[in-house]
Amino acid sequence: MQAQLNTSLDHLGGDGYSAEELFNKMGRGTAYTYDDVILMPGHVGFGVNEVTLDSKLTKKINLRLPFVSSPMDTVTESEMAINMALQGGIGIIHYNNTIEEQAALVRTVKRYKNGFITDPIVLSPNHTIADVDRIKSENGFSGIPITIDGKMGSRLVGFVSNRDVDFLEDRSRKLSEVMTTDLVVGQERCTLSEANLILRESKKGKLPIVNDNYELISLCSRNDLKKNRDFPLASKDPVNKQLLVGAALSTRPHDRERLRALVQQGVDCVVIDSSQGDSIYQLEFVNEIKKEYGDDIQVIGGNVVTSSQCLHLIKAGVDGLRIGMGVGSICTTQEVCAVGRAQATAVYHTARTAAVHGVPIIADGGISSSGQITKALALGASTVMMGSMLAGCEESPGAYYFQDGIRLKKYRGMGSVEAMEKGSSKRYFADKKNIVKVAQGVSGAVVDKGSVSRFLPYVAQGVRHGFQDLGVKNIPELHEGLYGGSVRYELRTHAAQREGSVHGLYSYEKRLF
Repeated sequence: MQAQLNTSLDHLGGDGYSAEELFNKMGRGTAYTYDDVILMPGHVGFGVNEVTLDSKLTKKINLRLPFVSSPMDTVTESEMAINMALQGGIGIIHYNNTIEEQAALVRTVKRYKNGFITDPIVLSPNHTIADVDRIKSENGFSGIPITIDGKMGSRLVGFVSNRDVDFLEDRSRKLSEVMTTDLVVGQERCTLSEANLILRESKKGKLPIVNDNYELISLCSRNDLKKNRDFPLASKDPVNKQLLVGAALSTRPHDRERLRALVQQGVDCVVIDSSQGDSIYQLEFVNEIKKEYGDDIQVIGGNVVTSSQCLHLIKAGVDGLRIGMGVGSICTTQEVCAVGRAQATAVYHTARTAAVHGVPIIADGGISSSGQITKALALGASTVMMGSMLAGCEESPGAYYFQDGIRLKKYRGMGSVEAMEKGSSKRYFADKKNIVKVAQGVSGAVVDKGSVSRFLPYVAQGVRHGFQDLGVKNIPELHEGLYGGSVRYELRTHAAQREGSVHGLYSYEKRLF
């Protein structure tokens, strides 16, 4: 019976179309959005818990969830980047700020969760309790190693924590009078797991790591042990166990200085942030970065939407590509400039070209649901970048306000007048004072979505269910089906799109989770 069924299906040509048929034969010259396309279901032969969403952000950076927060000043600063990384994604910190401010945001992320803290704050015996108070106020912690001259690499002589100074009234007392000198330490050769074991058995909050000369070389924290337990999917550097974080740059000359400051703080990747990434400015900057830093800094180029644009950036040396032009919910580039491409078509064609060269792509823009994430991945994207989906979360910059009884947060495009006035006009090659600025985005508001810690797991589970319905267990298998023709697609009429969403009700309430 099964053989007869297979023969019958072969005779009919199968359901739907391959991506090659849909985009290169039937649809050549026609641009499709995510809503225009629907995926054909496959055979479900496994549980949704067997689906994994591990993917590549760049050639060298792997993520447990294919989610990236957009480098917009109403979306990603340190709090969003920290929580994105804890969930298994990554945040890209915007550059609508000073070099010092952006570097500080990267530093906050890198110091949030470590295995071995290689650059802890250190004091000397001559510092006072007031110095400890200041550090606690600025950084939120007060467990501080004391070395002979207050520097890393010097001989460890003591340790100061809350219990040493909490009830002392005279805050001018020197630390030499109050520090603990009977110390539990780890040796330089100990592994992270061995250091963790010493922390558990000693019941200490922090463990200084010293060399054979008793000189401080790093620090290990009990809080980081708990974070490792609570966030098993966290995106971390495999060596130092620090959270992964990216940052955006423009192509302006002074951003060479910005790049150096970001590298000093340990940034893992940089995104060259331009509305049209196939420019001589970006190609030259990518070349400069790769010549100076090689693979130590992963470079994501963009934004681009055509195969030829991809090839130019790949030849320049990018490690990843950002795809999308004029498709974001707050973007008006296509309306103002009449240039761009519908996102489903852009993702398919650029991904097919980039895959030949082993360069992952990020689908940036047009994402408003877990289903559209599944479509982006099924068209060749390795990750998706989200702006409006995350702008309403607690971790995005800005405060909530109420309008008509609905809790909202402000959200603006980096091409909006408001954002350009603050500095983002450099992504549109228009930051000189005597140049008339043309807005390519708007400002608006988005509905409260709660915390990223609740919202992202909901989105991820929706994508896993989509994979299960397709009959694939992971992203590599999905891409194999994309290029092999086993993943099938159809176009939807406007009536089909209406039918596929909520309809026919007098009223309804849409709850995400």
